Amino acid sequence: MDRWNRYRFRSVWDLDAPPARVYCALERTGDYPRWWPQVRAVEQIDGHSGTLHIRSVLPYELRMTATELLRDPRRGLLEAALHGDVEGWARWTVRARRGAGGRGTRVLYEQEVEVCSPLLRRLAVPARPAFRLNHALMMRAGRHALAARLAAPPEAV
Repeated sequence: MDRWNRYRFRSVWDLDAPPARVYCALERTGDYPRWWPQVRAVEQIDGHSGTLHIRSVLPYELRMTATELLRDPRRGLLEAALHGDVEGWARWTVRARRGAGGRGTRVLYEQEVEVCSPLLRRLAVPARPAFRLNHALMMRAGRHALAARLAAPPEAV
């Protein structure tokens, strides 16, 4: 992987909901378009993989197939391999938030990818700051949207 087309992302979400409820929402990737505006569509392939269509602020839709590598509710881990416009992996780690009386959750999202799309590779150097900002804005919107979804009555989730 060349350094201009390689990305490491890390986001921390503090949510006012129990870890089991947060984990349940995050493991249902097919529902992401219902609450996360930047996840435009998810086409389920089978019980362990699906193709995601993602578009944040920049006028480009990323397409990638996510294949489950790890699903461990006891440890609060979800991990997937990513293939398509980007190649790599993504991981959610869901834990009880300290000092939240067992009600709050801290979520860590980590992703390491290499850009494979020819257009995005050509734009690697001049657009790198915009790509990083685009990802940060998407993750911020996702955190806000998931917090709102989790604040709704449980039967609405």
